[in-house]
Amino acid sequence: MSLRELYQEMIVDHGKEPRNFGKLSQASHSHAGHNPLCGDKLMVYIKEKNGVIEDLRFEGTGCAISVASASLMTETLKGKTLKETTDLFDHFHHLVTTGKEPEVEMGKLAVFSGVAEFPVRVKCATLAWHTLNAALANDPDPATTE
Repeated sequence: MSLRELYQEMIVDHGKEPRNFGKLSQASHSHAGHNPLCGDKLMVYIKEKNGVIEDLRFEGTGCAISVASASLMTETLKGKTLKETTDLFDHFHHLVTTGKEPEVEMGKLAVFSGVAEFPVRVKCATLAWHTLNAALANDPDPATTE
């Protein structure tokens, strides 16, 4: 099995059986996000304490890339500081727009490197991340990829 096939398999797995899916009743932050281009709609819930993401969940509907990205994002960011979260968003955005892994270890998030070959799918992959950032910034408007 090639690396590309393995990556596709992981995206399909997380798209069909997302981790950390569902409402987080003890959330300190929550936010809605929408990708009008393909209709993805997500709600991100964050339990943040003393600058650390203690828990992170999401719910909503979307394409496999959008749901898989939200699922892997929640797995990756639990226990991270807000600074680490911001840095990871920047690295993830670089990965999905260029297809090249940044100088830092991306772990399972590397599966999204192929998204760069399909620019219209970048918005699907980054929706959860933009929604998370909007939640942490207490942005009053729903996050959107437009």
